Amino acid sequence: MKNRRNSLLSRLAVVATIVIVAMSTIAATRSNKGEIARNLDIFNALYKELQTNYVDSIDAEKSINIAIAAMLNDIDPYTEYYGASDQEDLAMMTSGEYAGIGSMIVEMPGKGVFISEPYEGSPAPEAGLTPGDLIVKIDNDSLTGWHSSQVSEKLKGQPGTKLQVTVKRPYVTDSIKTFDITRRKIQLPAVPYYGVLKDNIGYIYLTSFTDKAASEVKDALVELKKNPNVKSIVLDLRGNRGGLLEAAVKIVGLFVPKNTEVLRTRGKGLLNEKVYKTTSAPVDTEIPLAVLIDGGSASSSEITAGALQDLDRAVIMGARSYGKGLVQTTRPLPYDGMLKVTIAKYYIPSGRLIQAIDYSHRNPDGSVARIPDSLTNVFTTIHGREVRDGGGITPDVKIDYGEVNRLTYNIVSDNWAFNYATKYAAEHPEIAAAEDFVITDSIFNDFKSFIDPDKFNYDKVCESMLAALKSTAEIEGYMNDSTKAEFAVLEGLLKHNLSHDLDNNREDIEGILAGEIVKRYYYQKGQVIETLKRDVTIDSAEVILNDKARYNAILSPATKKNS
Repeated sequence: MKNRRNSLLSRLAVVATIVIVAMSTIAATRSNKGEIARNLDIFNALYKELQTNYVDSIDAEKSINIAIAAMLNDIDPYTEYYGASDQEDLAMMTSGEYAGIGSMIVEMPGKGVFISEPYEGSPAPEAGLTPGDLIVKIDNDSLTGWHSSQVSEKLKGQPGTKLQVTVKRPYVTDSIKTFDITRRKIQLPAVPYYGVLKDNIGYIYLTSFTDKAASEVKDALVELKKNPNVKSIVLDLRGNRGGLLEAAVKIVGLFVPKNTEVLRTRGKGLLNEKVYKTTSAPVDTEIPLAVLIDGGSASSSEITAGALQDLDRAVIMGARSYGKGLVQTTRPLPYDGMLKVTIAKYYIPSGRLIQAIDYSHRNPDGSVARIPDSLTNVFTTIHGREVRDGGGITPDVKIDYGEVNRLTYNIVSDNWAFNYATKYAAEHPEIAAAEDFVITDSIFNDFKSFIDPDKFNYDKVCESMLAALKSTAEIEGYMNDSTKAEFAVLEGLLKHNLSHDLDNNREDIEGILAGEIVKRYYYQKGQVIETLKRDVTIDSAEVILNDKARYNAILSPATKKNS
């Protein structure tokens, strides 16, 4: 046991040492080799003393991983250490592949871990698992008290291996069901949906920049162009957190001439600049193109949108993107560890860096802030339009998505819509096609009845503000009989009524409900189709893409008028 513990300590010390040395290459301007060696000696000595003398036992692997995470967190959020057990997560981010049953799961506090979204064509739905199933046992292991990470690890495994999953299915008579499942290699599509919208717009929904993303986008684009009605293309990058830089370059290359510069990366030193150009013949350099982004669009999404904007090849629509202009690569570490480390910053064709946060300059408390707009710099696109650096990609056409109120937020976050969809699917074996499904008065009223007012909590802003005002009036001596009467009237007028609030937010709630319900029958593709029915950005894109003069005007530099 002692030898095993010493071996673990030695292994973890090596991992920590390698990580620290690797990170020292980034911080070379702050630390010399002597300082690095001295601090490594201090760290090793401190840990040995703790392990030898601390009154309670110390979990070596846990404590070392905490130390590594704290050190890397002080640099930037994208430099991360992956132990041997985490390699599958890292591989999935780059390839979209993993081995398991093919389903997302969700943990509901105090209730357990549920099947939330089986992937179409995967072992989970083929075996019979459905969203809303509470996982109670895997093989012979009861899952009482398990967290989602533990359940996920148990569901994954080598392709071809078998497992038995027992679930409790709500809203059915025989609620306990057991399924025999064979794990398979799961390939998540980078393009889960493409199709024709508004009769003449080719739409491509890209969710990640994996090693197969460019080929999937190309296949979708080629297929859409076969339709003679398609006169323009929408590439939807909303919520796309990015992925492989090379995939972004290839996707840009579908729309611009071969050998076009897409970006440059600059690492430490003048010799560490690399230029990325398109290397293949494009599919179409002329078709009107709109790229959709939002605050969830980051990294490779921003390379794609930013490059197409700088090259005046596409109209960018939506909300300002996240602002990640840093490049990572992986470095192997001992004992099957892996370091994902930031090695460079990237600059798109206009020369701008869109990184929104400077992690090298922290506040005294260690926090970092976005670069204020007043400190950003102006650059120009290929046609001379002004664009700015240092804060993500600002759309050419901004879309106001409005604020999410607490009522609709809680319908999602507290799983009211999810649980109602589970009930609805149990009672309705089939529904209309995703394109035709609607939330009827009957469905909406049934959902209202499904909500328990005593368990539904949301911020009642008017009531809270009125209570605060009433308290202040009492403190400052304004609470007399007349004032109390006025407050009583206001309290009556501003008293929240859940049924009224649900009716008042019906349009937003319908979208949430429809998406959850349709997903039960038609998977992710169906949910996308449902969402697009009420998409204000798509409506705006239709107007612009079908108006050639307006489209061209957006991509032209602003002209100065004579005074």
